[in-house]
Amino acid sequence: MEFFKPGRQFDFMGLRRLFFTISGILILGSIILMFYPGPNYGTDFRGGTEIEVGFTGDIDAAGVRGAVERAGFSGPDVVQVVDEHNPHHFLIRVQDVTAIREEDKDKLRAAMCFTKEGETADPVRCPASAHASEVKFSQGGDKIAARYDADPDLAKIVEQITSVGNVKLRVSATNPQITNPRDHRVEIQLQSKGDQLMDGLRAQLGAQMVPDKALRVEWVGPKAGKQLRDSARNAVAISVVFIMLYLAFRFDLRFAPGVVIAALHDATIVIGVFIVAHKEVTLSTIAAVLTIVGYSMNDTVVVYDRIRENLSKHRGKTFAQIINLSVSETLSRTILTSGATMLSMLAFFFWGTGVLKDFALAMVVGIIVGTYSSIYVAAPLTEWIDGMMARRSHTKKVTPNKPKPSKLAKVPAKA
Repeated sequence: MEFFKPGRQFDFMGLRRLFFTISGILILGSIILMFYPGPNYGTDFRGGTEIEVGFTGDIDAAGVRGAVERAGFSGPDVVQVVDEHNPHHFLIRVQDVTAIREEDKDKLRAAMCFTKEGETADPVRCPASAHASEVKFSQGGDKIAARYDADPDLAKIVEQITSVGNVKLRVSATNPQITNPRDHRVEIQLQSKGDQLMDGLRAQLGAQMVPDKALRVEWVGPKAGKQLRDSARNAVAISVVFIMLYLAFRFDLRFAPGVVIAALHDATIVIGVFIVAHKEVTLSTIAAVLTIVGYSMNDTVVVYDRIRENLSKHRGKTFAQIINLSVSETLSRTILTSGATMLSMLAFFFWGTGVLKDFALAMVVGIIVGTYSSIYVAAPLTEWIDGMMARRSHTKKVTPNKPKPSKLAKVPAKA
């Protein structure tokens, strides 16, 4: 399928300076936005607790934010989620994470009568059924695994745990529970920050307004968030390096820098759009950026293949003319593939929700910018590099060789 008559050419290279200027402004603006105000990192990278709640009554974002703050959580982020089934669907994020402080761990070990080797416990306060021989805390801080030398007394264990002021048990008929009767192992579930947040909402808004359970609860510790952020940055950098090596091997060194700069151009502008739109940068966003880098490279390689083919067919044309011819010949293919991908992404964007909607937004922006950069970033850069290499080669040929000084000493003339 062709959108244009065969043989028709467009002067893309005639506008390269204009679009280079536009790209430079967009990239510079995106880089400035990355430092100020900076990306709005999601819980994946920043750390914290995130819950989604479908309230059963009429409430707005300001009312939810006020209830969360009165419950003892400072600086909450509250976002209303578009949900046709529940118009009162909100996403709530706080910086607090489920973690037990070291001093609280020591208090819990003492309350559970855990003793180190060589120490003894009071047999009256710590009978064998409530004397823990092993106590382990989960990495998330919401579970305790304990082991006893006799059949554990669950009621006594509940009394021990609740005696520690900063720790609360999760309300459940099966908490605590014996996980291994033969080894006398017990699992004790503590209230997470998500549970405490839901309890605080019920206390502030009433049980009739807040459901029994949250729709979704997620949390990420600050250390894990930093590791994910570093890993995401490394993933993008490594992918760009391997793309450059692949293109240098498949074509030649003239073509590789254009694709790499075009890929960085696309990724930078997508992040800039997310900052301007106050969208969260999450792992899904990074996945979209990596997809965009691959998509942009694929589109550019198609143009490069045609350029390489036309270089051997039209030896009398300049490199700029070859680029105009090659891009014009592949333009219908570019419109078809980009348009088909765009339509599917627009469907996700308009009818998707949450993370899927943000992923679709990144892809839509990336498809537009990636198609643009294949024509007005990668190809002109390749033409510039080719011209620079040709001028350098021509200078070497034109520069005359300096005559070497004679090794024979001049003989003075006789008088």
